[in-house]
Amino acid sequence: MTFRLGLTGSIGMGKSTTAQLFVEEGCALWDADAAVHRLYAPGGAAVAPIAGAFPEAVEDGAVNRARLRAIIARDPDALKRIEAIVHPLVTRDRADFLAAQSADVTVLDIPLLFETGVADLDAVAVVSAPPEEQRARVLARGTMSEADFEAILARQMPDAEKRARADYVIETDTPAHAREQVRTILADIRRRIAHA
Repeated sequence: MTFRLGLTGSIGMGKSTTAQLFVEEGCALWDADAAVHRLYAPGGAAVAPIAGAFPEAVEDGAVNRARLRAIIARDPDALKRIEAIVHPLVTRDRADFLAAQSADVTVLDIPLLFETGVADLDAVAVVSAPPEEQRARVLARGTMSEADFEAILARQMPDAEKRARADYVIETDTPAHAREQVRTILADIRRRIAHA
């Protein structure tokens, strides 16, 4: 059975880059955001239930994320209804992926891991960076305003709390330092597997 390592961190902390470092070290990777994209794509399992709840959010047989965001912005209860549809589908996607794994370690990239209460993990690693670095990274993407960034931060658990709840913390100050920490974590996990 594969060791299940949850990987999380707030926006702009370097989680996607860190996830790839784990892949380079021989880990399997399941990405929650990619799973949602599959579920929202034409033929995806979330399309029909979202269409039933929010018909205007579906276009050309797929869930239109921009329309979904607009619905959430104007209806405070919409997010809870969407999550009630999507979270069970994401959970099933993750379970199916894990059941098919032969890798000794599977990294589960879950941005809202603590916020959504994912519990079926063997350990959790949190990626972290100083707040000013986080802000600079997000705004440098050019895909969101300062207000958008603040709104996302407000929905996420504070970095300090994530760090306190994690089994491992990965500082993403430099790529070389992040890689070194990933290797140290995997050495520790693989020792644990060997002695289990």
